[in-house]
Amino acid sequence: MSHTPESRDDAPQGDVVETVNAEGVDDVAVESNRRLYTGWQWLLFGALAIVYSSFHLISLNVYPLETWSFRIVHIAGALILGYGLYAGTRFADETHRPSPVWLAWVSWALLVPAVYALVRVVMMYQAMSGGAMRIDPAIEAWHFGYPLILATVAGILLSWSYRQFRDRLSPADLVLMVCALAVAGYLLVMYNSPLRAATGTSFAPMGISYAAIAGSLLILELTRRVAGLALVVISAIFLIYVFAGPYLPGFLGYPGLSVGRFFSQVYTDAGILGPTTAVSSTYIILFIIFAAFLQASKVGDYFVNFAFAAAGRARGGPAKVSIFASGLMGMINGTSAGNVVSTGSLTIPLMKKVGYPARSAGAIEAAASTGGQIMPPIMGAGAFIMAEITGIPYTEIAVAALIPAILYFLSIYCMVDFEAARKGMRGMRKEEIPLFSKLVKQVYLFAPIIILIAALFMGYSVIRAGTLATASAAVVSWFSPHKMGIPAILRALQLAGTMAIQIIAVCACAGLIVGVISLTGVGARFSSLLLGLAGVSQLLALVFAMLISILLGMGMPTTAAYAVAASVVAPGLINIGIQPLVAHFFVFYFAVVSAITPPVALASYAAAGISGDNAMGTSVASFKIGLAAFIVPFMFFYSPAMLMEGSWLQILRVGVTATLGIVMLAATVQAWFFGPVKAWQRLVMLIGAVCMIYGGIYSDVAGLAIGALMFFLQRGRHGGGDKAVTTG
Repeated sequence: MSHTPESRDDAPQGDVVETVNAEGVDDVAVESNRRLYTGWQWLLFGALAIVYSSFHLISLNVYPLETWSFRIVHIAGALILGYGLYAGTRFADETHRPSPVWLAWVSWALLVPAVYALVRVVMMYQAMSGGAMRIDPAIEAWHFGYPLILATVAGILLSWSYRQFRDRLSPADLVLMVCALAVAGYLLVMYNSPLRAATGTSFAPMGISYAAIAGSLLILELTRRVAGLALVVISAIFLIYVFAGPYLPGFLGYPGLSVGRFFSQVYTDAGILGPTTAVSSTYIILFIIFAAFLQASKVGDYFVNFAFAAAGRARGGPAKVSIFASGLMGMINGTSAGNVVSTGSLTIPLMKKVGYPARSAGAIEAAASTGGQIMPPIMGAGAFIMAEITGIPYTEIAVAALIPAILYFLSIYCMVDFEAARKGMRGMRKEEIPLFSKLVKQVYLFAPIIILIAALFMGYSVIRAGTLATASAAVVSWFSPHKMGIPAILRALQLAGTMAIQIIAVCACAGLIVGVISLTGVGARFSSLLLGLAGVSQLLALVFAMLISILLGMGMPTTAAYAVAASVVAPGLINIGIQPLVAHFFVFYFAVVSAITPPVALASYAAAGISGDNAMGTSVASFKIGLAAFIVPFMFFYSPAMLMEGSWLQILRVGVTATLGIVMLAATVQAWFFGPVKAWQRLVMLIGAVCMIYGGIYSDVAGLAIGALMFFLQRGRHGGGDKAVTTG
């Protein structure tokens, strides 16, 4: 392996060399179904987003609300903002006319039952405040439940066909916003009364079930708009299972639940208001606000420019920049696909410019951006959900993630370096990259992240540490060209409120699935299935768990993928004797890499859209580049020291040998070490790589022996490997 850059400092005479300067990395991509308001509507929804973000900051730090009430308001705010900002169908334009007037009148007519249900909620509140023990079931049904469900279902159906211009709000979506308010209002009334204890029993008011049905439909529809159909389809399958389960054979069968009993429980902390919403309403929203403050101060641009200055001149420079930039941006970006769009729009064209094929360029960016989800300290949002579910302190999870994250990014780096050497690629010219000496003077822009890490390890709560880091981002900006005054802070809060919609909808939808799993007991039956497989072979049980985790995660954002897999798969792994931390990391990794696993690989698809290559081809290529992520989780089980479980000597040995194994694995995949690697050598190197990644003492010795043999064999034949060899 050579570390010698193949950069070219000498620009041909007369050439004009343009310096790469990252700009707009912090800009949020505008989705195709996102409304772009002007005038008073822009002010209204901007103000709503600012109020929404501020509400969370105040509730988390100053005036805490009752837990269920806080989560209900959290979801309702996202629903109202979401339906205001995201359309249910394509917009009217030159080729697509607006919907006919009669459809608008039908939509406006639906406001009658929606507003009536909302008015009835106010009257119920007055009755309960006046001493009433419960509301007459007939009133709940005919004057609240039926009008609410009618308005919700009809509003959703109309929103699919009602086409409006991009700068106008659809009346069908206004109906859905009122319905979201009515659902939240009713649940707040009932859950702040003694009737809260009746949920899940025959004494529960049917109004809770009506509100939960409407609320679930609203969550599913908003999820479709902001995250696509995959999670909605999976949720629908789980909901069908609730009522079809009693008729299914084998371990899938269960006694069954009535509509009333199921829905009276699903909108509680057993489902939608459970762990996923607990995390989205605290840690996730707080770190989205932190990310928005970083974006408003243009820290993302600085991260990418810093990566260019540090790695741009190495051979295949832009690809290595992609690795560093995506790792840094991954700390402030909650989705793999979003990370691809923000950094890939700059790095992918540059990779193609220095000689990478479009497929490789897209695959490298997809794999690197996916790695941002496993990069401590923030790790997307999965780490927060893991801490909530397992009870393991967040700092322990962040520390445990360190070695696997290093191995993942080292693997991609080596893949990139070997491919660049094999194809004779160059780095970027000195004149093409930002001046490192200039960027070092702005290194203080890393301060918010350093403060975050320091506060966490000093024992501050995640909430307090995140708030301190957010405040420090504003303070640090005063020393940079992008100073944050009151207008910039308000823009950051508005940006945070908008950015939060997708992840909150996804977490609420995942909570719906978690509710089905817990209320039907399907998770426990899956655990017994894994236990049976473990009796045959633990490796077989792990492979089965891997496949289920990837299958559940396909087409879903990382947060939802992990939340669902953690409910279905992780308990089964724990039951077969695997430590909770190891079990959850195993599931988490495969939920993350589902974003680069064919056939449904969201990060790879996003990268293919930028590179111009075939989506499936890019998915396969990114799977190959991220191969280490499919091997390392198995090593968590066989060598827990990889997760910092064990003595320092064990951790050091496992870390060093796994690092060497990753290098050999990359050489095997790329068929290049110090020079071309023959087929039999690749097989031998693969065996050596697996031995060293495995982590046992004897396997380490065998792997080191194979590694030393291949090192001297390659070194003796090809020398230092400094010369680039083009193999076609």
